[in-house]
Amino acid sequence: QVQLVESGGGLVQAGGSLRLSCAASGRTFSRYGMGWFRQAPGKEREFVAAIRWSGGSTSYADSVKGRFTISGDNAKNTVYLQMNSLKPEDTAVYYCAADTTFPFGRDKVGGYDYWGQGTQVTVSS
Repeated sequence: QVQLVESGGGLVQAGGSLRLSCAASGRTFSRYGMGWFRQAPGKEREFVAAIRWSGGSTSYADSVKGRFTISGDNAKNTVYLQMNSLKPEDTAVYYCAADTTFPFGRDKVGGYDYWGQGTQVTVSS
């Protein structure tokens, strides 16, 4: 069992930055990979970024490449999402997810078995 708690969301002007955190507890040693997803009002949940513990490889949605960076701190059982050059279209509830099974779900919502409660990110124009 894995518990995830996101934090760091808020209101920011376009062009600004935010750093989201996802603190994990429980069977954190069972994590195969972690991901960030977001969901805007009236939209489906979409993939943002993912990190694989084996080798530490990362993946990003085309819409955030070059602006967002996912990273992890195993000692703190925490995953981060650094968001720079934010745009109004980045406004959404951001969710942290954990995949404890093989293969790694990466960019698929259905590939993750644990989810956080979400944190709101609002970017003003």
